[in-house]
Amino acid sequence: MGRLVVVSNRIADPRKTASGGLAVALGQALEASGGLWFGWSGKVVENGTPGEGDLHLQQAGRVQLATVDLSREDHDSYYLGYSNGVLWPVFHYRLDLADFDAGYVAGYRRVNQMFAHKLAGLLQPDDVVWVHDYHLIPLAAELRAMGCRQRMGFFLHIPLPPPLILAAVPEHDWLIRSLFAYDLVGFQSEADVSHFARYVGTETPADVLGEHEFRAFGKTLRAQAFPIGIDVDEFLELGAGRESQEMYAQMRDEYSRRRLLVGVERMDYSKGLPQRLKAFRQLLQSYPENLGSATLIQIAAPSRESVDAYAALRQELESLCGAINGNFGELDWMPVRYIHRSVARKRLPGLYRAASVALVTPLRDGMNLVAKEFVAAQDPQDPGVLVLSRFAGAAEQMSEALLVNPYDTARTAETIQRALQMPLEERQRRHQVLLAQIRAQDVHWWRERFLASLAAIPAP
Repeated sequence: MGRLVVVSNRIADPRKTASGGLAVALGQALEASGGLWFGWSGKVVENGTPGEGDLHLQQAGRVQLATVDLSREDHDSYYLGYSNGVLWPVFHYRLDLADFDAGYVAGYRRVNQMFAHKLAGLLQPDDVVWVHDYHLIPLAAELRAMGCRQRMGFFLHIPLPPPLILAAVPEHDWLIRSLFAYDLVGFQSEADVSHFARYVGTETPADVLGEHEFRAFGKTLRAQAFPIGIDVDEFLELGAGRESQEMYAQMRDEYSRRRLLVGVERMDYSKGLPQRLKAFRQLLQSYPENLGSATLIQIAAPSRESVDAYAALRQELESLCGAINGNFGELDWMPVRYIHRSVARKRLPGLYRAASVALVTPLRDGMNLVAKEFVAAQDPQDPGVLVLSRFAGAAEQMSEALLVNPYDTARTAETIQRALQMPLEERQRRHQVLLAQIRAQDVHWWRERFLASLAAIPAP
């Protein structure tokens, strides 16, 4: 296989470990072949011309980093408008929060065309191009229109909704047709592959050639599930670090007489945060033995705070937390500790390890790597329990977690109580199975399996 070219909305310097496991894994693959990482620079030029942006090149070891600036108009239509105002809510089943402004799709197309023009001049004939996420669905189609014949794969990091929900997206038929410009399309879960197959079967003139193979628009496409994992060893190294050990010692000392529950995510309506707090409130009401003991640390890192839906979510969370603490709290115990800021990644393993229960209960998630990080951080001799939403992509792999329907408040509270009361032997057994699974299908397995599948497809 030739040089790897990774394309994503934002890029990371693979030399910086703070970039996280995904950046490290992609960086290793890029370093191996002397690769290129291409994406938006993060810079918005206020008076820039739509469809135009400066290209910046820098070298990071054997990896060339290529970034492009966006004009304000392109940023607002491509990134804020269509990507995050239409695709994100619809793909997470929230049609009520989508802004179907017809002008957004034009900006989304325009930026993908500009990226294709900037990238095409950097490509070599035997390159393998791997495009990531919903911002760049039509990129391969634009590259093909320019005559690029390289092998191209695409991976969707968020869920793909069922056909009737997907059909609400303006120009959804063009969007899915664009996927047929790729040789391989990867999804997080088998459910996503099923949704794609059903859409293709009902909305396009596609022929099913075999398992996961479809032919339409003069092109054969393979669509397959590649559930993404974490870098287990990298996360264990973080757990052995000073910051993590300090966090663990602090939490252990502070909560030596309590049972600690933890939730960590971005402030986003897909994460089911109000439903989680209501379930925790129900736990205190239905199982009063937890009063004075069970404490939920809920970290909700700021995200898109200028958007009305996110501001309303923050207000709802703060109201719920205040009500729970006011109704149940004592002078020496507050049931909820709500933190609306990011916590350094180096400290998270210590927090996870100190927790008796992790609540990972999104309403819909492509995968959810917090669930896997929690499992990796546990003491195998005395592990905590993972309570996981059945609507997270991770639920397909992590059946030994306690799976819940986050919309069912009473049953979720009942499951949290079960987690708090679970015997040591059962906790050890469940953790052993979960840890073996996330080790077997870690982020390196994900990368290697996708690229091997792409390499096995004949070049166009």
